Amino acid sequence: MSRLSVRKTYKLYIGGAFPRSESGRSYPVTSAKGDFLANASRASRKDARDAVVAARKAFPGWSGATAYNRGQILYRVAEMLEGRRAQFADELGGGKRAALEQVDATVDRLVWYAGWSDKIASVHGAANPVAGPYFNLSTPEPTGVVAVVAPADPLLGLVSVVAPVIVTGNTCVVVASEPSPLGAITLSEVLATSDLPGGVVNVLTGRQRELAPWLAAHMDVNAIDLTGIADADLALSCEQAAAENLKRVLRPAAAPDWAADPGIGRMTAFLETKTVWHPVGI
Repeated sequence: MSRLSVRKTYKLYIGGAFPRSESGRSYPVTSAKGDFLANASRASRKDARDAVVAARKAFPGWSGATAYNRGQILYRVAEMLEGRRAQFADELGGGKRAALEQVDATVDRLVWYAGWSDKIASVHGAANPVAGPYFNLSTPEPTGVVAVVAPADPLLGLVSVVAPVIVTGNTCVVVASEPSPLGAITLSEVLATSDLPGGVVNVLTGRQRELAPWLAAHMDVNAIDLTGIADADLALSCEQAAAENLKRVLRPAAAPDWAADPGIGRMTAFLETKTVWHPVGI
């Protein structure tokens, strides 16, 4: 007898666990040809609040970890992703060769950011000259909880916006690509089985219009990345909501090339600068 395959249940990823949406809602995910692929959870505002709480709880431990340790963990995520290369390629669809190349590029991107973990402070910090018997040192520190609206690119684009946020010590709540959320949840499984503490990355699937404005207005979110919002009116309303508690807002140019050299701009976008004065000779 032929057996029925066990279909995967795609859930949310909050605080290191995989809950269903508290609303009980889901929505169908289809391929580029319109074929049914899976049902994904449709996160609610309550799920978004829970994700922010988890991210805030994880922030002290993650931001307090050494930069070297954060780099080790990102490298471990890259190792785990490499081990599931074929699975990710299948979920990406399209041509098999192109999908494998995208997975490889994603692994390389994680390793690249892992290497920056203990170097960004040296590049972005400074020893400032002063006219007096003092040391004046400026060092970067993480902003806090960052909401990220992920781009349509379901893997390389997703990792390219999440990795720079967490490598510098921030925690995040990610709104996955609405039409292509499956890669984000599978990536969550990689994160859950790596050494990344629960709550550092939280992934919501669902309607962008429903979740993004709520996160933009949330008073315990310190910054928001609007990369994945193509609707100009929605982006503007999110920026206006973010102004209420002076969130940092990243709204880069349209249609970024995710295969290009990312530079350090996305890391420095969510860093604060702390300057310390100290007398010489004491």
